[in-house]
Amino acid sequence: MNQQSGFLIGIGSNIEPHHNLVAIIDQLLEHFPKITLSRVLLLPPIGMNSPHDFLNVVAFIETTISEDKLKDMCNTIEMKLGRDRSDPTRKTKDRPADLDILCAAQFPKDSERAAHTITDEYFLYPLLEEIAAYISGKHISLEQEGVALMSMNLAFGQTATTIYRQTDTRNKRII
Repeated sequence: MNQQSGFLIGIGSNIEPHHNLVAIIDQLLEHFPKITLSRVLLLPPIGMNSPHDFLNVVAFIETTISEDKLKDMCNTIEMKLGRDRSDPTRKTKDRPADLDILCAAQFPKDSERAAHTITDEYFLYPLLEEIAAYISGKHISLEQEGVALMSMNLAFGQTATTIYRQTDTRNKRII
């Protein structure tokens, strides 16, 4: 198996989440030719008082760019979708886009890394386990069903998958 180096990113939205999660993935594909995604889970808000559930996914982006440059890209996507990054209470408010770099990762080396060593956001643990297994070619069974989303006539979200940006004149996406 080839060595893959990049970053694991936790992605979520609880304002128009079906629309905004697709928009986040589409914008990431503008910068990266390949994104590997866990399934998408519908989860209640944690650490904030809101009636709006989140759609959450973990992405692995294979890249050699710096973490700072990736953080700038993530912040730009959040702002494009309407998140006010200057609001001091932004962590406890509903949000159209939330992209958090969880860690730098290398696969297959990190395929057995415990989720709690990556983040304390325990609701992401099953997604981290799923994406690591998927990248490493192993099978894992999750109890919670994934949420189906559509981007450019492609469905994703019900299971882990990789989306490739095809760079022909139509800029199609291939799963």
